[in-house]
Parts: sequence; structure tokens; C-alpha cells
Amino acid sequence: MTDQPAIVLVRGDITQQHVDAIVNAANSSLLGGGGVDGAIHRRGGPDILAECRALRASRYGRGLPTGQAVATTAGNLDAGHVIHTVGPVWSATEDRSALLASCYRESLRVADELAARTVAFPAISTGIYGWPIDDGARIAVETVRAADTAVAEVRFVLFDEPAYTAFAAQEH
Repeated sequence: MTDQPAIVLVRGDITQQHVDAIVNAANSSLLGGGGVDGAIHRRGGPDILAECRALRASRYGRGLPTGQAVATTAGNLDAGHVIHTVGPVWSATEDRSALLASCYRESLRVADELAARTVAFPAISTGIYGWPIDDGARIAVETVRAADTAVAEVRFVLFDEPAYTAFAAQEH
């Protein structure tokens, strides 16, 4: 579609980003949870949950499959949309890296459908789902660099210094 997006690293709160789309590291229920998911639902307000419930009642009765992505309103967030994606739980015995890469690819595909030019991502699966941050950062940055997308800027919004350091190490 275009050149690869610019990659920007930000240490901070993803719910404070002014972008066209914020990616939510959702659970398959789409009904909110902890971490990034809970923060997005709390700050975004009830409109996000209402649209998520409608998605569950229509297309995703069994929940959103791991590696897929779907968009809703951003509610009270300073963004046009929230793109929900379900990351894989890390496993020491099974390579699930293709599913993690799919979260980034599918989120960018949905962003393109929305004509979003700026997208903020968290470090998907690296929190409660246990993905090692160095490997999660590598997969995230490699996938975004290889993506065929019209998104102009991908902003990785990293909650803490270890995550920021891991993503910064990928810029070489």
C-alpha cells in the first residue's frame, strides 16, 4: 500500500494517546478485563462495552478468536476507534509466535479498513499472558515493519521501563 509506517516508542498510558486508533489487548470475551483492556474500557466508557456486547451477540458469540481483530468506537478516548485483538498466552512447550504476529497484522488490516493513519499498540501478550518482553518486542516490531499497510505511524505505548528498553533494542 505505502512505505512502512514510522515506528515511535512512547513510555506511558495508552489511554492518553491522541491517535486514529488504539489497539486493545483484549480477552476473547471482549467484555473488559484487567491491564490494558480494563484501562481502555474504564477510560473509554460504556459505549465501547455496548459495541463489544453487540459484537458478541452477532458475529462473535463464542468470543473473538486469538490472533483476530475487530473495531469499535473509542467512546471517551481521544481516538477514532479501538481495535480489539486477542493475544496468545505464552507457552514454553508450544510456539505461538504466529498468533502473536497475527494480532499486529490483523490490527493493521482493520486500521486500513478504517483509514486510520496513526495507531497506538500496547505490548500485546507481555503482561498477564506471560509472553517474554524481549521476544514480544521482536515479534511486534518485525511484524509491523513487514506489514503491507497504509498506516503512517505505529506508536508502541509501553507501560514501564523494561518494556520500553526491550522495544528500543529492536530499532537496530
